[in-house]
Amino acid sequence: MDYQDPFRGSSNPFFHQKESPPSEEEPSNKPKRKQPFSLKLIALCLVCALIGGLGGSIGLSLISGGSSSTNIISGNRTPVELGTTSSDTRKQMTVPEVYANNVHSCVGITVDIVSTNLFGQTVKGAAAGSGFVVTEDGYIITNYHVIQSANTITVSFVDGKSYPATLVGGDADNDIAVIKIDAKGLTPVILGDSKNMYVGESVVTIGNPLGELTFSLSDGVVSALDRSITMSDGKKMSMLQTNCTINSGNSGGPLFNLYGEVIGIVSAKYSSPSDPFSNTATVEGLGFAIPMNNIKDMITDLIKNGYVTGKPYLGISVQTVDSSVVQQYGIPAGAQVVYAPPTLCAAKAGIQEGDIITAVGDVAVTSNGDLVNAKNAYKAGDVVNFTLFRNGEKKVIPVKLDEQNRQNTETLESYVKKHQEEDAKAQPQQNQQQNQEQNSNNGNIYWPFS
Repeated sequence: MDYQDPFRGSSNPFFHQKESPPSEEEPSNKPKRKQPFSLKLIALCLVCALIGGLGGSIGLSLISGGSSSTNIISGNRTPVELGTTSSDTRKQMTVPEVYANNVHSCVGITVDIVSTNLFGQTVKGAAAGSGFVVTEDGYIITNYHVIQSANTITVSFVDGKSYPATLVGGDADNDIAVIKIDAKGLTPVILGDSKNMYVGESVVTIGNPLGELTFSLSDGVVSALDRSITMSDGKKMSMLQTNCTINSGNSGGPLFNLYGEVIGIVSAKYSSPSDPFSNTATVEGLGFAIPMNNIKDMITDLIKNGYVTGKPYLGISVQTVDSSVVQQYGIPAGAQVVYAPPTLCAAKAGIQEGDIITAVGDVAVTSNGDLVNAKNAYKAGDVVNFTLFRNGEKKVIPVKLDEQNRQNTETLESYVKKHQEEDAKAQPQQNQQQNQEQNSNNGNIYWPFS
């Protein structure tokens, strides 16, 4: 959310001018000084200028001699009839027509999230996003990060109807997901060709900003094509850049051209730091959408199979080795394996928990994001050499990559969840043991990756 200067303007709720206390002195008997007529005239002109700046709806005329009359001017615009039957993608529409033709195909999405914190406690939360209908029988597209970890999903339409939804399938690397509601006769959107877009072309998005301002329209232009964006988790994606206003809750919503075609899925934005004392410049109008051509085939795969076919899957959970640890212990930067289920390809090939992966093939890996990007250059079934660091030694292990399907994904997720819960229960005992060891060894710090 854009930052507003808290020191600007008298309406700021945090800064009020302190009122002067009532004077205890006796009132003065001096007569009040009259303001000159010229000052009154200047003040009147200023007021008229301010009111006149509101537009042509109200006109004020001054008449010599100090008298005045007020004239109210009313417009006589003829209402425009908006066609809402179907979109003719051969004909360009106005922005109101794009909205009228497509708002019934857009949805607001609300999810309840249940997770486990570091102490093994169950934590409940909620999130909101947007989406759009792609089939008349209830298949809906949104971002994967909108429904990730969702316990329940609810879909709402502009007519007030709401439906429970189920997850059909999703792909975290491309941030797309398909959900399904039990409904018939819906109006699907028309998917367009994002390769036909050009910089400066007008676009429109319909979404659910802040999870409250449902079915809001925002318009703008395509600011850039094929923009390589590094996400917060280090993954790189090719995006359409737009200056449409995008906020939390817009994620997963459609980006339309003026022919009423969806040419992208709104996914991310650059934002400014929330610290009011930061010297960082305010970021405005930098929103990003996943190009439709990049994911059309994936949508079909998700509807048909529940996953994107042919994608490589390593079957491990990793974390980036912190730079301070690299400097302190002289170990290489990379992605450290935290969890490796024994039934998936990485563990079968010999990769172990605690290993630090430093390269995939000939591509260096210094972070979790690097590992994902390097792996995605291959396909399921490929045999790839993984270079890793284990107990002070360099090793090269060939791995035949699995396919990323629901079974493999659920295997990793259940393995991680089980061991996280076990780790959380064991944490107090481990902390006590570490304190005893540090006290008995004069506070010496031991190797952190044993």
